[in-house]
Amino acid sequence: MTVSNPKNVFLTSLISGGTAGTLVDVALFPLDTLKTRLQSQNGFLRSGGFNGLYRGITPVIVGSAPTAALFFVTYDSIKALLKPRVDEKHHVAIYMGGAAFGEMVACLIRVPVEVVKQRRQAFLPKKERFGIRILYRGYWSTVLRDLPFSLLQFPLWEYLKQIWKRKCGRELEPWEGAVCGAISGGVAAAATTPLDVAKTRIMLSRVEAGRSDLKISRMLVSIYRESGVQGLFAGFVPRVLWITLGGFIFFGIYEKTKVITDKFLPTSTESESTMLMTQSFQNNSILE
Repeated sequence: MTVSNPKNVFLTSLISGGTAGTLVDVALFPLDTLKTRLQSQNGFLRSGGFNGLYRGITPVIVGSAPTAALFFVTYDSIKALLKPRVDEKHHVAIYMGGAAFGEMVACLIRVPVEVVKQRRQAFLPKKERFGIRILYRGYWSTVLRDLPFSLLQFPLWEYLKQIWKRKCGRELEPWEGAVCGAISGGVAAAATTPLDVAKTRIMLSRVEAGRSDLKISRMLVSIYRESGVQGLFAGFVPRVLWITLGGFIFFGIYEKTKVITDKFLPTSTESESTMLMTQSFQNNSILE
């Protein structure tokens, strides 16, 4: 019997998540820029239109790898810890819980990166001073956006992989996991667009805006009154396209990188295997 070595789970998740996150964020950055400008309270053209689509990419290059790595280290560690101890029919709860904790941890880096990036994308003044309060503006709105997103995306991703695996009777190829990631990402992106619009508006709000103006519920009401349902789904097309394409690339790279790193990192240790065999023998003896 083999078990996952916690150190190897950590290293594999760190390398896979960091590599995939950086490549996707850089490659698809123009779509993210268009989405941000379509959602801006200043309007698409005043926020830059089609000009400077890579504006604001520097903080993304710096922050993508640690953000994605933090998420997957948390997510995969929770899966590795709990799946052997929980009945398979309850694994969806593990996926949801792992995704939720992963997002909250990842947002510690993601939010400051998003604030700086989106204000650059929308051509807001460069001379603004970013204190801790400003850098973490939108933390809870980002968490409230990313939690339902991940609670939809990751259980759906795992479910689609399981169905595909059962039908073909083998382990999936990286590209097959990537297709599942693209589908699950597109569905989650479409469903959570209003929350993303509100999060963008909060991050792009003027520096002196009060806390009451930055509540996600108040922002959603304000957007609806201003532009109706259309306003709540501003940037829908580039967001869904960005995350669908990003899901395919991200999960493809993630799965492939895991395969490569697993070749160099053994998935079990002799002491762990011996301990589990001993426990199994003792349990069987007690039952007999």
